[in-house]
Amino acid sequence: MAPLLNLRRLVWRGARALAGALVVGALLLPTPSRSEGPERIRLQVVGGLAGVNQYTRLEEPFWTRRLPEVTGGRLVADISPFDRSGIRGQEALRLLRLGVTPFSTALLGLVAADEPELSSVELPGVAPDMATLRSVISLNRPWLEAMLRERHETELLAVYVYPAQVFFCARPFSGLLDLRGRRIRTSSAAQSEWVSAIGAVPVVIPFAEIIPSIRTGVVECAITGTLSGWQIGLNEVTSHVHAMALTWGVSLFGANRAAWAALPGDMRDVLKRELGELEGRIWEAAETETGLGIACNTGQAECPPEQVGGSRARGRMTRVEVTPQDDELRRRLVREVILPRWVDRCGPGCAEEWNERSGNALGISALGPR
Repeated sequence: MAPLLNLRRLVWRGARALAGALVVGALLLPTPSRSEGPERIRLQVVGGLAGVNQYTRLEEPFWTRRLPEVTGGRLVADISPFDRSGIRGQEALRLLRLGVTPFSTALLGLVAADEPELSSVELPGVAPDMATLRSVISLNRPWLEAMLRERHETELLAVYVYPAQVFFCARPFSGLLDLRGRRIRTSSAAQSEWVSAIGAVPVVIPFAEIIPSIRTGVVECAITGTLSGWQIGLNEVTSHVHAMALTWGVSLFGANRAAWAALPGDMRDVLKRELGELEGRIWEAAETETGLGIACNTGQAECPPEQVGGSRARGRMTRVEVTPQDDELRRRLVREVILPRWVDRCGPGCAEEWNERSGNALGISALGPR
């Protein structure tokens, strides 16, 4: 029986690898053209989250309009949002490695479940502002590029970020410690550890299920982006929003290395340049939309409906300011909970690598495994 099982495993692995190779080849085959110019190449792309500005105003237009324009029609693309593509977030890097998704977004909070080292780029509480986050990404980018090539056969093409991830709650609170005992939606292991550390109960729930989970009482609060929360109507089911950035929703955009190598060299150059510019626009938008999201949820004049895609009324939420006690709690939890537990998950050498890449520059050192 054992030899038969082993044979089946080998056949399955071979079929899966062949399927990945066929998909990559099919998605990069030239499209017949009536002209005698260079043949057109159609790419299949998995983008970011559906229904938020990063996707609707930046990513989708880039792939469907900007790319054909700057390449004279040589590169065209079909793009689908990550959460409507039918793939599990935890498998994004695996599918990139196999070539099943030749060009794809990987949400850091999800793929880090299998690659704990990736969590180091966005540990909760480490980057309470955009300037610090930019520094963290810059310090870690060379390592990210090398790690994705070596372990995942993936070429890193861009690093995206969503507006600040904050606490939304259906009941009033005046500070982080008031959240003790509440069930709170999280999107990653690190967020869950933070929530547990303040005495609350974390519940990992996909972005698309936040609203129904609050409506049905599965959770009382949710951690998500300031503007994306408003865009999905979170202000209609919650009453209070905290102003502190816990995380930022970092995501990686990459290409399977075989798919990348299959592109003509001049087209790779164009993609690198254009994706670099798209990344810059996404970061600028995330910084602007962090404040805009708070304004829209709380009904401030800074939230003109035409800027955020619709005629929905401004929210009526209460903004909970960051108190000195909240900031001190943030710092303490990073030192005493977030970094130590991440090091335990990550394993030998991770503390030293964190200190070398980020910790020393940020003044936040990690100790070795306990």
